[in-house]
Amino acid sequence: MTNSKRRILVAGGGGFIGGHLAGHLLKQGHAVVVADMKPLRSWYQLHESAENLTVNLEGKDACFKAVNGCDTIYNLACNMGGMGFITNNKALCMRSVLINTHLLMAAKEHGVREYFYSSSACVYPDYRQEQTNVTALKESDAYPAMPESGYGWEKLFSERLCKHYEEDFGINIRVFRFHNVYGPHGTWDGGREKAPAAVCRKIIEAQAKGNSEIEIWGDGEQTRSFMYIDDCITGIEKLMRSSYSDPLNLGRNELVTINQLVDIVQAIAGVEVRRRYNLSAPQGVRGRNSDNTLIKQILGWEPEINLRTGLEKTYWWIKEQYERRQRGERTVE
Repeated sequence: MTNSKRRILVAGGGGFIGGHLAGHLLKQGHAVVVADMKPLRSWYQLHESAENLTVNLEGKDACFKAVNGCDTIYNLACNMGGMGFITNNKALCMRSVLINTHLLMAAKEHGVREYFYSSSACVYPDYRQEQTNVTALKESDAYPAMPESGYGWEKLFSERLCKHYEEDFGINIRVFRFHNVYGPHGTWDGGREKAPAAVCRKIIEAQAKGNSEIEIWGDGEQTRSFMYIDDCITGIEKLMRSSYSDPLNLGRNELVTINQLVDIVQAIAGVEVRRRYNLSAPQGVRGRNSDNTLIKQILGWEPEINLRTGLEKTYWWIKEQYERRQRGERTVE
């Protein structure tokens, strides 16, 4: 991707990562088209200087209309959420294959030469993630395939489709496998939130209600790594300026248990909570971490923001949103 000013489509730009990315691209002086199926009032960030489209990109005609006149496409559009959502909405998650398929078709039709696809660490096989002291996942570990049911299969299929569009039609495609992105201006309530936001909200609620107990899904010993949103945007920009076209991990390799995640949020909040473990709740794989060997080779960089620093910013943003909601003000949830 060159430094010249471009007309860029951010598909799914009403969501968490897409909202941050659209703002970043606008600051660089690009003309940005933001497309999302949610009504504007439900977008996590609404950038008035962008061309904002409320449209369902599962439809072919909608994709062709949104792509027309654009030089570059960032596809971050999909139905997804935390473990509870993707466990209980497998068919809905898989329907997102329509978005990537139709956007690629539109890219070919309109001569778009630069395309970014946001994949996920959920493409990695369950059989490589059965222990808490998991071996960090290398990009090659995706095969033999056995990804997360529903959401993971959609992402893996879409990766392959992107590769074949690159091979057959010459579109320059970049793919990142995101590992648990978190931060302000993201989902923090309602069932789609991921673990960092959920833990922050639960502790904030416990404080507000004078209740010192929170529920933890599973035994709290399952392990994950979490990447702050600023690192995610930095990584996307670096990848788009590279010539590397195979799927690449984008995640911080700071492995923690969910109990350790709670410890950090407790320290930020200045409280201590009791933990009630719900062993019947969705838990996902036992352990997952990002092997960053390849990204360091390709980009000379890896995500840098440590979990405590990112969680502190996230906690205080969610606390502000919670307090606004308690006052009856409209918030993004």
